[in-house]
Amino acid sequence: MPTWGEILGELGASGQGRGGNPDFDGIRRKYLSQLYQLTQRNTIVYATRWMSGAPIADTAITLEDMQGMMEVCRGLVGPDLDIILHSPGGSPEATASIVRYLRRKFTNIRVFVPLAAMSAATMWALASDCIVMGKHSQLGPIDPQMITAAGQYPARAIIRQFERGRDECSADPSKLAAWLPTFQFCGPSLLVQCEQAEQLAKRLVAEWLKKYMLSGLSEVAAKAKAEEIAEYFSNIDEHESHGLGIDRDQARAQGVKVEDLEVDQALQDAVLSAYHATMHTLGGVALKVIENHMGRAFVKVSQIQIVAPMQGNLLGPGGLVPPMVPQI
Repeated sequence: MPTWGEILGELGASGQGRGGNPDFDGIRRKYLSQLYQLTQRNTIVYATRWMSGAPIADTAITLEDMQGMMEVCRGLVGPDLDIILHSPGGSPEATASIVRYLRRKFTNIRVFVPLAAMSAATMWALASDCIVMGKHSQLGPIDPQMITAAGQYPARAIIRQFERGRDECSADPSKLAAWLPTFQFCGPSLLVQCEQAEQLAKRLVAEWLKKYMLSGLSEVAAKAKAEEIAEYFSNIDEHESHGLGIDRDQARAQGVKVEDLEVDQALQDAVLSAYHATMHTLGGVALKVIENHMGRAFVKVSQIQIVAPMQGNLLGPGGLVPPMVPQI
């Protein structure tokens, strides 16, 4: 298996004779194709530049990704699909749409987590038939994070903050003035949204586990185990931090079907080579790469805003020239 550094060297060599521009696409596609040749299973990579400080809005799972999935699934014939997943998570609703779409096309889905699939990406992984992880790989808690005008906070923390203030003020009404800003922030609608977000995450994961990963169990046993696993992944008391990783042994102990990536050396080499090549692509202007083993891709890149200089009255009486936003 070429290491991270060796693939970087390969990219550097590929730039010779090409104006110094590395052949990111060619090398990435070479390794994705090699993975397919080994497994003979349709292969898709979904990876974003989320660990390098890129804006969460550009790296999160959103409904826009459905366009990418439709693009890369074109021409793929089921029933099998492998997904290399590297994501911080994002919208549970968008994740549900993607899972529903993929499950209508493929009956056996295996998710590889070379490094990390967190939050809603963990939900996505739990909708598979099996997750393949290395010693260093991690999933993450699925407790919802609420984006508010004051920042992003765990849904359960918002609820508990309100409950704490309510209880303290009930015991000592003189504390009401101190708690009033908190009560104004934790309005009834926000509390309801927090509760519904928690219920949605658990319900989706439990339904997917029961239907796919735990389908070999009886109806009653699958339902009970699915709800137990969903509760574990969503339990803020268990994990304490939304960013705390859950390794393969912890996931397996809960009943999640996890295979060790190191068991098959050839498979490990092929998966990590494709992953490393993709991450090098994300080291440039690319923010998100969705691509299949045939080279069909949907890539989101950084944008630079260029404001054109005013040259007379170009757009009528207002004379306004809108900014041009080319993609690079």
